Amino acid sequence: MSKHGINDLLNIMASLRDPDGGCPWDQKQTFATIAPYTIEEAYEVADAIARGDMDELKEELGDLLFQVAFYTQMGKEQDIFNFDDVVNAICEKMLRRHPHVFDNAEFADDEALHVAWEAEKKRERKSKGSDDSVLDGVAHALPALARAQKLQKRAARIGFDWPDSEGVFAKCREEIDELQQASNPEHAAEELGDLLFSVVNLARHLDIEPEEAMRQANLKFERRFREVEKLADESGNGVEGSTLDELDALWNKVKQDES
Repeated sequence: MSKHGINDLLNIMASLRDPDGGCPWDQKQTFATIAPYTIEEAYEVADAIARGDMDELKEELGDLLFQVAFYTQMGKEQDIFNFDDVVNAICEKMLRRHPHVFDNAEFADDEALHVAWEAEKKRERKSKGSDDSVLDGVAHALPALARAQKLQKRAARIGFDWPDSEGVFAKCREEIDELQQASNPEHAAEELGDLLFSVVNLARHLDIEPEEAMRQANLKFERRFREVEKLADESGNGVEGSTLDELDALWNKVKQDES
């Protein structure tokens, strides 16, 4: 039995969108309505990688590729672009951004290579009519923690950055104080945002991915809380019938058992 290839996927997508006999759900989708699914699929790819599940990763990558096929089919229908145009665009970009691999260019060290890479990206942004800010191109749709990190990295390129982590620790403490002194909910929300932004900055200085750190914290909380639920059920009270002090004691037991 022969395996399917990319043309099979594109033909399947075209059939799903076919006004005559296609799938009603697929027919009514637009770029905007599909975008949230694309983000979800990208997260599922990351989740499979985090769990080390390669079979799941293969399937999730297929789901993500299907999103690309979906967009390119809609682009083809509107005579904007097709799959070959998308492939050509990324190939040209990679060839252009890697002259040291494809054009015999030589760079003294990694720093020189990075400078050349950023110069090419800047040229690309300028060709698209950007206002030439170092913050251009940081997608607004990124998760807030990831976008904060990218904005900070961009600013750091021109020296707008703390010299070391000590200054960032101090800034975090300052933001906590300001949050505690907030006079109303709107002020508190603003100060909390400042605190989170500073924590992302601290993560960057400590060479920690804030999104991954938050993901691991979520997993740890979920694991511990599920164990608390199990212990509460074994006691006969369940979590709903336990007092806060009892639940806190179970939480501390779970932490102690883990350590």
